[in-house]
Amino acid sequence: MSDNFLNSLNDSQKDAAIHIDGSLLILAGAGSGKTKTITTRLAYLISIGIDPSTILTLTFTNKAASEMRERAFRMIDPSMINTPPLLCTFHKFGLLFLKFHMSELGRKNSFIIIDNDDKKRILKSIDKEITTSLLVSEISKYKNTLITPSEAKSTAQLKLYQQIADIYEKYEAYLLKNNLVDFDDLLLLPYMILEKNEELAKETSQRYQYVMVDEYQDTNELQYKLLRKLCSTHNNICVVGDDDQSIYGWRGATIKNILNFSEHFEDTKVVKLEENYRSTNTILEHANQLIEHNRDRLGKKLIGTRKKGDSVRVYESHDENEETRKIIDDIKKLIASGESAKDIAILFRVNALSRSLEEGFNKAGISYRLIGGMKFYERAEIKDLIAYFRILTNTTDNFSLKRIINKPKRGIGKTTIDKLDAKSVELKKPIFTILEEYNADELSAIVGKKNSRTLKVFMASVMDLREALEESKMRFLDSFEDTFDYRASYDNVPDGFDRQANIDEFYGYIRDYFIQHPHLSLEDFLNEIALDSENSELTDQAVSMMSIHSSKGLEYKHLFIIGLEEGFFPITGDGSDIEEERRLGYVGITRAMDTLTMSFVHSRFYKGKRATLLKSRFLSEAGLIKGSLQLEKHSNYKKGDLVQHKIFGMGRVQKATKAGKDYKLTINFGGQRRDILSSFVEKI
Repeated sequence: MSDNFLNSLNDSQKDAAIHIDGSLLILAGAGSGKTKTITTRLAYLISIGIDPSTILTLTFTNKAASEMRERAFRMIDPSMINTPPLLCTFHKFGLLFLKFHMSELGRKNSFIIIDNDDKKRILKSIDKEITTSLLVSEISKYKNTLITPSEAKSTAQLKLYQQIADIYEKYEAYLLKNNLVDFDDLLLLPYMILEKNEELAKETSQRYQYVMVDEYQDTNELQYKLLRKLCSTHNNICVVGDDDQSIYGWRGATIKNILNFSEHFEDTKVVKLEENYRSTNTILEHANQLIEHNRDRLGKKLIGTRKKGDSVRVYESHDENEETRKIIDDIKKLIASGESAKDIAILFRVNALSRSLEEGFNKAGISYRLIGGMKFYERAEIKDLIAYFRILTNTTDNFSLKRIINKPKRGIGKTTIDKLDAKSVELKKPIFTILEEYNADELSAIVGKKNSRTLKVFMASVMDLREALEESKMRFLDSFEDTFDYRASYDNVPDGFDRQANIDEFYGYIRDYFIQHPHLSLEDFLNEIALDSENSELTDQAVSMMSIHSSKGLEYKHLFIIGLEEGFFPITGDGSDIEEERRLGYVGITRAMDTLTMSFVHSRFYKGKRATLLKSRFLSEAGLIKGSLQLEKHSNYKKGDLVQHKIFGMGRVQKATKAGKDYKLTINFGGQRRDILSSFVEKI
C-alpha cells in the first residue's frame, strides 16, 4: 500500500512515525504537530500489515481519542481494518477491562461508575466534620499512589490524617457493598487484577503488542505502573508529550514519568519535535527564554516556521478596571478590522480574575464565553435524570434510588428514606426489592400508610418504564416524562427556564445517541457519559475567557494574558511549585498565534480587599521587560536550619554549599539523608 501520507511530515515527525519496535519518546513542543505524528504512526503500523487489534492507544480525553481515530482512518484503506485498533482514554480502557475481569476480585461486572458529585455525597454521609473536598482529594491521592486504607491508617501521624484514613476505609467498604467504582478505581482495580494474576498480565500484554500514549507528561504513578504491566512481555511503547507542558502536578501527574522515561524503558529512542507551526517567531523567542529558567526539563527549543511577527505587548495598569478597559479597546479594534471574536481569548492563572472582565464585557456589549464553568453533567437536574435512568437499568442501585425517591417531590422525607435504608441493611436486600416484595400493610409498618401508597405507585411506575424501555428506546423518553413530569416540576422555579433547557438538551442528546448507536443500550449510554471529560462546546462569535489550565491544547490568533503579578502568576507561598508555574506561563504564551499581550496591574481588588502588587518575575524571565523585578530568590542556608519539602516533609540541614544561584543542601529527613537543591525546599 502507498505510504504517501508520510510525505506531509517533516524529518523529525517522519523519524518518529516510522519507528516500529522498541520504546520511543516523542518529545513534542507546543504547536509542533504532535497529534499528526502519533496518528500517522498508527496509520503506518496498520499500513505495513501489523494487526490493528494488537495496537492500543491511550489518551486523556474522549475528544482526543475521536480526533486521532478520524485522522488515522482517513490515511488508510478501510479494507485493511478488519478489527479497529483500540483507541480510548485510560479510564475507558479500565472500564472495558473490568467488564471482562471484575470477577478476578470476586465482584460482579454489573458495577456502577460514580462521579465526583456522587463521591462527595457518599463521603458526606460517612463524615460531616472534615471538608468533603479534602477527603475527595486525599482519597484520590491514596488510590493513585496505590496506598490501601490499612496502609493509610498505619502511616498516618497527624490526627486529621488518621481520621481521613478511617473514612477512606469506610468509603471503600461502602463502594464494595454497593458494587460501585469511582474514577480512580477504573485504573486501580485493573492494576490490582494484573498484579495479582501474572498469567492474565502476560496474556493482556501479548494481546497489545504496540502501546501508544498521548500527553505522557500528564500521567501519574498508577498510570505508569499500569503501562508497565501492559508492556511486561515487550518493550513496544511509544509515548508522546512535552515536559515543558506538565501542569497538572496538583492532581497527581508526575513530571518524573516523562523525565525518566529512558531509564524506565530500555534502549529508548528519543525524537524531538521542535518545529512550531502555530506561533510567530517573536512569540516563540519569549516562550523559549521563559522556560529556560526551569532546571527540571529534558531540554528542547521551539523553532519557528512562520514570520517574525509583531512584538509582544506588555500592558501596565493602575488597577483591574484600567486593565479591562485597555483590553476591551483592543478587542473592539480587532473586531472592527474584520477579526472574528472566536479567534480572540483572554487567559488568567486565577479564576477569580474573570469578575472585572465579565463586568466590563457586559457593559461594552461584547459577547464572551467563560470556559470552565460548571460542567453539564454536574448540574443537579441532569444528575437526577441520570439517577433515574440508573434505576431503570439496575434496580439494586440504592444510591441512585435515594437521590430521586422524592424528585419531583412526592412527600418522601429523609426519615422515611433512613428507615428504608436501615431495613435494606438489616435484610441485606436493595430498597427496590423491599418495595416490590412487601405488601401495602408490611410496607406501612415501616414508613406509614400514606408513604406506603406513594412508594407502591412509584415502584409500579418504574416497572412500567422498564417494560417501555425494552419495547422502544426512542418512545421511552416520552413515557418517562408522562410518568414523572420531571421537566414540568421546574415550571415555576426562578431558574426553571435554564434547567428545562438543560433537560431538553439532555433528552435530545440521548435520542441522538440511540439514532447513532441503535444496537447500544441505556446502560451503555450511562457508562459513556460517566466517562465524558470534555469541555462543553465553545460558542461561535464570542471572545473566550478561561484559566491557563483550561487553555491547554487550544490556540488563538490574538491572545491576552492578564494578572502577571507576584502571587497571582506565579502563585507563590505554601505548596506552590515555581517550575510548574513557569510551565503554565510557557503553555499560556504558546497558545498565541499572531499577537500576544501580557498585562499586569499595580493593585487588584481580591477577596474583599484591595492589594498592592509587584509585577511578575516571568515578564523579565521571558525577556519582555528589563530588570523588572529584583527578587531575592533564595535566602542563605546554613547547618541547623529547619526546612520543609513537599514530598519528604520536614528535615534539618546538615550541610549547605553554594551551587550557582542555588544552594546544594544535605538534609536529614527523619534519619534519611538526601541531597536537595534549596529551590525545592522552604525554610520553616
